[in-house]
Amino acid sequence: MKLFLDTADVEEIRIAARWGVLDGVTTNPSLYAKVGGSYDDIIREVCKITSGPVSAEVIADDVEGMLVEGRHFATIAPNIVVKIAMSENGLEAISRLADEGIKTNCTLIFTPNQGLLAAKAGASLVSPFVGRLDDINQDGMIVIRELGEIFALHEIDAEIIAASIRHPLHVTQSALAGAHIATVPFKVLQQMVHHPLTDKGIVQFKKDWAAASTAAAAKNAQA
Repeated sequence: MKLFLDTADVEEIRIAARWGVLDGVTTNPSLYAKVGGSYDDIIREVCKITSGPVSAEVIADDVEGMLVEGRHFATIAPNIVVKIAMSENGLEAISRLADEGIKTNCTLIFTPNQGLLAAKAGASLVSPFVGRLDDINQDGMIVIRELGEIFALHEIDAEIIAASIRHPLHVTQSALAGAHIATVPFKVLQQMVHHPLTDKGIVQFKKDWAAASTAAAAKNAQA
């Protein structure tokens, strides 16, 4: 399963890229609002850091507006994927952009039917929001599993992004449920790295090494 970083913070993206685990990036207006500045400049910089897909989300809710924004984003870099929310207008915009060879990511998916419609319209990526479903006492992983089965059964090429990831367990569950991609906040990526026993083991290894080095130095001094 590929890992995307869900952020507009360029420094977080640089760190994940240095770790060698970054397959792509997703952004949205809410993430952009946290960092400010020029959205185009942020997207342009992100596309320099990773050659993987970088989702840039349109704000317009009418078809022509979506097309204008989507075409603009597509000129920024070859790895741009235009992110469009699920709606009737969104489906039309996805279809028309697909006809122009522009890849899209259909976001705010909450049911398998929505994901199926997005894929049929031509979306390259479909993004079920597992965390937001969990927030309202529904099992977001059911959507991932059912979409995975539908896509496999009917040989649909669109990839499933497990989005709205809340914690590392969501990543594990998404991988087991058949998601092609999980897009995660930087905090969750950091949490995936650490385990109390790993951290404790590193401290103990250093402590034992220091003790052994001290003992060896003392022995040599006596020789």
